[in-house]
Amino acid sequence: MTIENLALKAQESSLVLSSLSSAEKNHALACIRNALQAHAEKIIAANQQDLRKAEQEKLAAPLLKRLKFDQKKIEDVCKGIDSLIALPDPVGATLSATELDKGLELYKVTCPIGVIGVIFESRPDALVQISTLCLKSGNAVLLKGGSEAAETNRVLAEVILKASLQAGLPDGWLALLETRADVASMLKLDDSIDLIIPRGSNEFVRHIMNNTNIPVLGHADGICHVYVDKDADLEMAVRITVDSKCQYPAVCNAAEALLVHAEIAERFLPAVKTALEEKNVQLRGCEKTRRFIDVLPASEEDWKTEYLDLILSIRVVDSLEEAVRHINTYGSGHTDAIVTENRRAALYFLDRVDSADVFWNCSTRFSDGYRYGLGAEVGISTNKIHARGPVGLEGLLIYKWRLVGKGHTVAEYCSGQKQFTHRPLSKRWNS
Repeated sequence: MTIENLALKAQESSLVLSSLSSAEKNHALACIRNALQAHAEKIIAANQQDLRKAEQEKLAAPLLKRLKFDQKKIEDVCKGIDSLIALPDPVGATLSATELDKGLELYKVTCPIGVIGVIFESRPDALVQISTLCLKSGNAVLLKGGSEAAETNRVLAEVILKASLQAGLPDGWLALLETRADVASMLKLDDSIDLIIPRGSNEFVRHIMNNTNIPVLGHADGICHVYVDKDADLEMAVRITVDSKCQYPAVCNAAEALLVHAEIAERFLPAVKTALEEKNVQLRGCEKTRRFIDVLPASEEDWKTEYLDLILSIRVVDSLEEAVRHINTYGSGHTDAIVTENRRAALYFLDRVDSADVFWNCSTRFSDGYRYGLGAEVGISTNKIHARGPVGLEGLLIYKWRLVGKGHTVAEYCSGQKQFTHRPLSKRWNS
């Protein structure tokens, strides 16, 4: 089937999905979870094929780690589906209700976006998360994963689609694209696809934006920072820095740069160096940093780099303001954290750092849809429109205005016979 036909079929399916009840969607999600568990051996075998091929092609270690989809990963995605089932249905929620006049009531009600195209990296777990989030939010989805995960993605899509059809979902609500040519074709279908979500580098996201008329929800690089303020609890700062960098370095919410206030640099840097080097982190530092600890020199390029590996660049700054300027200059607007006991400093940081996620005294690794209670995520948006940060169910919704009258006509208001009341209503839309 051509991409054009897949998109048209998805468009038709999206109209059915948008009207499904919460019980119907949750039943389908439960069937998908059960099917993933029942076909675990088949899924893992396919993943082993992908891993062997990737190793032969000398895929970088961080990407190999992302590619691995074992029994634990299957258990993790199934837990994510359970959390989705437990969440209230996001579709049909009343955002506002207004009486325009007696008997003339206006409701702003959430609804699915429609057909979403998602281009994601070589993480098979992303396919499960994205497809189930789209299902719960009533959207049809066209998926294109990384070629390194081709076998795993093929089996996962097959298992998910078969289980969902048996549960009563419309055929065509999910389709898997497999080639770059498919992506190029998809980008031209602005009459049948409503939103594109690309996950990858800034260059990749920019390429997608420049080659389509479809709205794009961009997930750019994760150049994340931890700033250790002069009033930080230094033991806490070491723990947060190590967790932000080392807990899982191959993902976009891992810290890539550490900023340290000059007043505590002499005490803090030796301690954090020891803790990080115990985790095999390679450290690179500015000139001031290298006065206190022996590390490789950091270049201008280091401040702009998403390593996705056990590498961390360190800069000593003279003030909170300098730290914020550095982040706003070199960061990607993803996730940045401050460690401090000074509330005023923390609030300045939270207000002035221009990122989707800004944290106080906690690891950057908390920037995640599952950890936020969103039921996983389709990605983390660094945009400033529609959705920002981890994009869960709410980010896959738009709204429509529903106006209910009793024979009202505009002429009566234009002539002055009637006046608008514009009175807020406490009632909600009842479908």
